Amino acid sequence: MLKAKIAVLVSGGGTNLQALIDAQESARLSSGQIALVIATRQDAFALLRAKRAEIPAETVERAAYPSQEAFESRLLELLAANGVDLVVLAGFLQILSADFVSHYPDRIVNVHPSLIPAYSGKGYYGIKVHEAVLAAGETETGATVHMVNEVPDGGKVLMQQRVPVFPSDTPKTLQHRVMEQAEWRLLPRAVERLCADLVEQGVIRSEDEATEPI
Repeated sequence: MLKAKIAVLVSGGGTNLQALIDAQESARLSSGQIALVIATRQDAFALLRAKRAEIPAETVERAAYPSQEAFESRLLELLAANGVDLVVLAGFLQILSADFVSHYPDRIVNVHPSLIPAYSGKGYYGIKVHEAVLAAGETETGATVHMVNEVPDGGKVLMQQRVPVFPSDTPKTLQHRVMEQAEWRLLPRAVERLCADLVEQGVIRSEDEATEPI
């Protein structure tokens, strides 16, 4: 069975990566396979998660490159070398340029810890989102899986899940609830659907076809 090759780009602990690994191991993610993990920090715990799951992993630190263009060039080099069909941003704390996105049109997906368009865009990431939600006195928040374009958090919304906000919440308790009740559920479902669509469209080539000259 042909499967879409997935690259997961991460910057930290990799809890959403783990959700994808768990989905793959339980066959809830069956139309795609995680072929590569790229972390932007050498100490990212996501790298250990990849190692435990025997998934190839690389570290590409932004500070090691003289420009955003050079950084993204290295990312694209790794994606091409591994035959990646779908790119998943899972706690990836770098904004990608329009040029990078143009290499994978409608093939880059992100999970964001709010109900887009609320608390999204530049400056809203990680715990900052939950701090803003609590500061505003919201009674409800959630997570969104969306396609990635040249606008931060501006791509087509694929799935959303609402999560309650409690008066006793701290940013950390709210963050965990959003991950547990929304992000970890939505992302594997969305990735499976996207991979299945790619396979159905006939754009996934077998290993033999991929090595044949064009």
